[in-house]
Amino acid sequence: MNQIAFALPLGGITFLLAVIWGGPLIRVMRMLRIGEQIRIEGPERHFTKLGTPTMGGWLFIIPVVVITGVLNLVSLVGELNVLGNSILLPLLVLLAFALLGAADDWLSLRGQKRGEGIRGRYKFLLQVLIALGAAFVLKFGLQPPEMVVPNIPENIDLGIWYVPLAMFIIVSSTNAINLTDGLDGLAGLISATAFACFGVIAMIQGQVFLVRFCFTMVGALFAFLWYNAYPAELFMGDTGALALGGTLGVVALMTGHWILYPIICVIPTSETISVALQVLYFKLTKGRRLFRMAPLHFHFELSGWSETQIVQRFWLIALLAGMFGVALALV
Repeated sequence: MNQIAFALPLGGITFLLAVIWGGPLIRVMRMLRIGEQIRIEGPERHFTKLGTPTMGGWLFIIPVVVITGVLNLVSLVGELNVLGNSILLPLLVLLAFALLGAADDWLSLRGQKRGEGIRGRYKFLLQVLIALGAAFVLKFGLQPPEMVVPNIPENIDLGIWYVPLAMFIIVSSTNAINLTDGLDGLAGLISATAFACFGVIAMIQGQVFLVRFCFTMVGALFAFLWYNAYPAELFMGDTGALALGGTLGVVALMTGHWILYPIICVIPTSETISVALQVLYFKLTKGRRLFRMAPLHFHFELSGWSETQIVQRFWLIALLAGMFGVALALV
């Protein structure tokens, strides 16, 4: 328990470091005009956000990478067992998806066709390749519990089917968080809550190192929210959204409780379903819309809710759902 208790101050340290360097990062981005050509697809009042610096995911990604990397080096060269090698997988996934998202953001800002990043098919293919690598490491390297079902004491072995399932979870999570990132503070709050919930589940399982990684992520995301709360001074962009989603999927798989992901991450799941339903309904009815606009948060915004109301109410739902998910993990 003393080892697990180290996770909370570690999150606090990450928060302080990220908040301190957040201000200079925003000034540099404004100087470089990163965000000047940002593309807005949503309600008209979102056009006031034009020019807000994007690619802000680096604000929380770099502190997590630095702190986790330094502590792993301490573990390797010294006798202090601070972090385990198992954390290298979510860390590498975080970096891989961040680089993919950064390339997409950069092409959107500075490419020949402003507002358009990497073509969808190539972007999806790269997501699948990263997820495939992570799935193989999980299956044949780390070998976490493959499937834990509430109220069933035995872990379920999925065999070779674990690999495509893990790929699906990682890619789905990546795009779900990306769809959720549309309002100031929304994706950051939802992701921080989800990492905290899976961190508690990892604590119940005794996965000390995973607990520390999760709360390092929470601390870094809180620092990002310092600058992303309404009205946002910084957007995470695909750099942050893809990285958060992919890493969250890997963390869920490492606990084996990935079946609880739709509950703990009820908002990203609902956002994804709303887009799928909107597209399906549009095609079936030849042009009619099920929602005023998808993803779901735009529907409520066009229905009269303010941006802060949506974020706060969605977060309350996410918090309650996360508590319910953790409770199921205890059964």
